[in-house]
Amino acid sequence: MRILAICGSLQSKSSNLTLLRLAAARAPEGVEVVFYEGLGTLPHFNPELEASASLPEVQALRAAIAGSDALLIACPEYGHSLPGVLKNAIDWVIGSGELERKVVAITAAVPAIERGRLGLQALSGTLGAVRARIVGGEPIARGPDFEAAVTNLLLALVARAREAAED
Repeated sequence: MRILAICGSLQSKSSNLTLLRLAAARAPEGVEVVFYEGLGTLPHFNPELEASASLPEVQALRAAIAGSDALLIACPEYGHSLPGVLKNAIDWVIGSGELERKVVAITAAVPAIERGRLGLQALSGTLGAVRARIVGGEPIARGPDFEAAVTNLLLALVARAREAAED
C-alpha cells in the first residue's frame, strides 16, 4: 500500500511535517509513506490551463495522487482556513479526477487541542468537491499522547484504504 503524505505548510521545521515523518516511521509492514514535496512549486490554478499537458509540476502532482492508495494530509490553520498552497494543489486535481473518492486522512499538529479545527473543516469541505473519503479530521496536540495519536490515525487510514480497495 502506498500513502502519499502532503504537508500543508511550506515551513522546513513545520510541526505538521514532523507529524508526517512520524507517521512514515510508524507505517506497518507493507505500507509505504511517500512525501509529495512540490506544493510550493505549483503554479497558481488557472481554469484555462487546467487540461494543459505542458505543466510538469501539475503532472507530477496528479501522478503522485493517482499512484497512491490513500493520502495523509497534515494541515495548519491559516486565517481560520486551509493554507492557500494546499487549496491551490487541490484545485489542480478537482477537474482531472485523481482525488475522486480517494481515502484521505486529515489532521493538524497543534499546540493545544482547541486549535486547528476551522482549518480542518475548510479542508474537509474542499475535499468534499471530489467526494473524498475522510478519515480523522481532528487536530492532534503536541505532547505526551502525540505519537500514539499519529499512529492511531495512520492505522485507521490504512484500514479504510484496505476497505476501499475491496469495494
